[in-house]
Amino acid sequence: MTADHQTLALVLFSVFIAVTLGITTWVSRNRRGSAEEFYAGGRLFSPLENGFAIAGDYMSAASFLGISGLIALYGYDGMLYSVGFLVAWLVVLLLVAELVRNCGRFTLADVVAARMAERPVRIAAGTSSVAVSVLYLVAQMVGAGSLVALLLGGTSEAARSWTVIGVGALMVIYVSLGGMRATTWIQIVKAVLLMAGTIALTVLVLLRFHGDVNSLLSRAAERSGHGLDFLAPGLRYGGDWTARLDFISLGLALVLGTAGLPHILSRFYTVPTARAARRSVVWSIGLIGSFYLMTIVLGFGAAALIGPDEVRASNASGNTAVPLLALDLGGGAGSTGGTVLFAIVAAVAFATILAVVAGITLASSASVAHDLYASLRRRHAKQYSEVTVARIAAAGIGAAAIGLGLLARDLNVAFLVGLAFAVAASANLPVLLYSLFWRRFTTRGAVWSVYGGLIPAVLLVVISPVVSGSPESLFPGVDFHLFPLQNPGAVSIPLGFLAGWIGTVTSTEPPDEARHAETEVRSLTGAGAA
Repeated sequence: MTADHQTLALVLFSVFIAVTLGITTWVSRNRRGSAEEFYAGGRLFSPLENGFAIAGDYMSAASFLGISGLIALYGYDGMLYSVGFLVAWLVVLLLVAELVRNCGRFTLADVVAARMAERPVRIAAGTSSVAVSVLYLVAQMVGAGSLVALLLGGTSEAARSWTVIGVGALMVIYVSLGGMRATTWIQIVKAVLLMAGTIALTVLVLLRFHGDVNSLLSRAAERSGHGLDFLAPGLRYGGDWTARLDFISLGLALVLGTAGLPHILSRFYTVPTARAARRSVVWSIGLIGSFYLMTIVLGFGAAALIGPDEVRASNASGNTAVPLLALDLGGGAGSTGGTVLFAIVAAVAFATILAVVAGITLASSASVAHDLYASLRRRHAKQYSEVTVARIAAAGIGAAAIGLGLLARDLNVAFLVGLAFAVAASANLPVLLYSLFWRRFTTRGAVWSVYGGLIPAVLLVVISPVVSGSPESLFPGVDFHLFPLQNPGAVSIPLGFLAGWIGTVTSTEPPDEARHAETEVRSLTGAGAA
């Protein structure tokens, strides 16, 4: 890319940053500063608006950059992410959307605490929500680093590091100034831009092959160097039994983890009724379903037109496959068309990252302020408002995510998101389902369920090849890995459910039948919902 083209790309990119900051400033002018407005945007969004915002929250950098990159590198096996993310939405729609909206106010802990002893349950659920959010944030940071470094004309360590720091600073500004209202509008703008950009690229890829999908797949297989094996299972996950088990583990994490993601659950509180929450999910399913089908075309398009070797040379994990594809579709590195298309795609992808990062930061800061601060605050200590604590927490979580993002900058973002989903499925989903559907569930069962999923999931990641023992790990120079799988879901998810069951059946505390009946009526009818 020439210097002039790089300048054009940076101008387009800067315009988007200015527009989103303008939205945040405009929205923050009329805020009243209440907790309901900061966490839930005053519950004033329509199902259509919230459906776009949910889709914006869900279609992350991992989806746009990571999945297409994995398909470009590993063909069929990379498609697991597209299918897994899509199927996961059915779990959200059928099991949790309406019930969560009826039972909670701002966070996951609200749902669980509705029929349990509040303090231990809030501490446990708040802790797991923050852990999941930080893991998810790291994935977005890594995606931002890869993308903007390429936009700046290189993939140097310094460029990627400063990008991660810049994204962290911007997300703290968005969340602190605008709260949920600004975050939602940024999500809506981002969802529209992302869908438009993805549709345009998909159409261009199909036009390049005259609409012949078989020709596209054949060309991708030919350039991959693996022949027809590129279009069959096993290139990444079929080498041995460990790889196959890792495949199952990842699938479980993706399908079950969505319903436990704090920033997705908090979206159901931004609409006025449970019916509106359900309609929001229906809107989002249409958007998300079509988006993930298009990522498959983009992934194979990158393999066919760019080639896995060139994609890997730009970024070892494939995170830059889509920007490179845009550059090629527009006419190549030296052309104005290629530069403009590349800049638009980069700006859209960066919007995706910023919006998702803002949503996750808001959800995790809400958990800190609404669940942990209220539970752990000393009785005679000075009392700050929840909104003040949430803003301070946003800065702290941003700093932690920046530090971890700098460490994990060489890992694939889709893979990192798989880890976050595994922790969410292990720690948050069991307690959520037990609370909603199990009459005998007790406070001890709830606490054991959260920690029984969270602690094994985190420990298994620490002693897995993700952290040490392989050239692609966080610390390639040392080897203390004991757990063979890269994704802990196959072990930690059953442990989360088992711990909740053991905690309940061994508890001396009798289940509170009256509060369960009250919660059941409320979850099914919405009577008494905030």
